[in-house]
Amino acid sequence: MVWLVVLDSNVLVSGLRSSRGASYQVLNALRDQRFRIAISVPLALEYEVVLRRHARELGLTQQEAIGLVDYLCAVGHRQSVHFLWRPTLRDPGDEFILELAVAAGCKAIVTHNIRHFAGAEQFGLTVLTPAAFLHRLEES
Repeated sequence: MVWLVVLDSNVLVSGLRSSRGASYQVLNALRDQRFRIAISVPLALEYEVVLRRHARELGLTQQEAIGLVDYLCAVGHRQSVHFLWRPTLRDPGDEFILELAVAAGCKAIVTHNIRHFAGAEQFGLTVLTPAAFLHRLEES
């Protein structure tokens, strides 16, 4: 079974910042089609803002950052979200990620900010760090 997950933008930045960590391995697993990501317009826009903001430190040009977002949109499962449950999470800025995960029927949200998604379990979602996600991916 292929996992469908939402990747938080912090996983992208972390994976591009260092080739040693679990986030980098998650990005490689995505490239190798070992799992799929769900993506929505709000998430694509967040990816673009975050990657362009960090482009210089990640060794990317602005065009390369945009190209990476284009790639994520091309390989991702595009999902519209037609409902809102706000507020559910402690950080209102993360609500759209939860809503996308539920709408797309994802198994998990992969993030470094596990605490931000307390309450996601009520929607049948698992919230995993990149390392924990890789472990689960290997088990399945």
